[in-house]
Amino acid sequence: MSALRDAIDSATAVFADAGIDSARYDAEELAAHAAGTDRGRLALLEPPGDLFFGRYRELVAARRSRIPLQHLIGTAAFGPVTLHVGPGVFVPRPETEALLEWVLKQVVDQRFPPSPVIVDACTGSGALAVALAHSLPGARVLAVDDSEIALGYARRNCADTSVELIRADVTAPGLLSELGGRVDLLVSNPPYIPDGAQLDPEVAQYDPAHALFGGPDGMSVITPLAALAARLLRPGGLFAVEHDDTTAAATVETVRGTGSFDDVVSRSDLTGRPRFVTAVRNGQL
Repeated sequence: MSALRDAIDSATAVFADAGIDSARYDAEELAAHAAGTDRGRLALLEPPGDLFFGRYRELVAARRSRIPLQHLIGTAAFGPVTLHVGPGVFVPRPETEALLEWVLKQVVDQRFPPSPVIVDACTGSGALAVALAHSLPGARVLAVDDSEIALGYARRNCADTSVELIRADVTAPGLLSELGGRVDLLVSNPPYIPDGAQLDPEVAQYDPAHALFGGPDGMSVITPLAALAARLLRPGGLFAVEHDDTTAAATVETVRGTGSFDDVVSRSDLTGRPRFVTAVRNGQL
């Protein structure tokens, strides 16, 4: 096992030199992937052979070039679920798990009926939709995206769930009009990065721009999403939308500006940065 530890130590140093913040984690995840096991079981492995080390060197070289870890292993962990991801779909980030945790707390606090209607707008890989369907087995979950590539991953991730996938532009007038005033929760991790922002290579080169950028001020999708939530949510229904850490005030103002929400609150992610806004649909339909 000393050879494996040495290889992981070496990969960790290579990744750190390349500017990868999660150097040790990535080195261990890639070792586990090459060995066909879980990261937590690396210490239990029999000494690997040349085939493993050859594969591991290839993976380390690819990650050093800043190909995303999730593209190399083909999956991304998100809350209680593991998702298939790859080229052409946004890789879910830990920041969005803070939004998921907030929603699940509302479940504990009994803010939803036994069989809530949930809409995940800009679903991408289906991360929020799948996690919510997993946590709320009685829910009707509709997941909307306009990218056929992203929906290809979402279909795979939703295969064993009741999630309903819809290909549509979330900014289109009349979307889901049949659900007007009947939705209990609308969540979204939309494109929200202001145009021209500097991004890590893993994001800039591999995440689809369509899923990243929200116009000059980052609000081009958030603004129509607030109107969509106002139209679809029942009185007392909840809205939660992720935003850039520079646009918290603008997002709060936009949601309040619809005149349809109370308790509009800016909330922070696990690192303390303002990351998402939540609101409660008022009684004016």
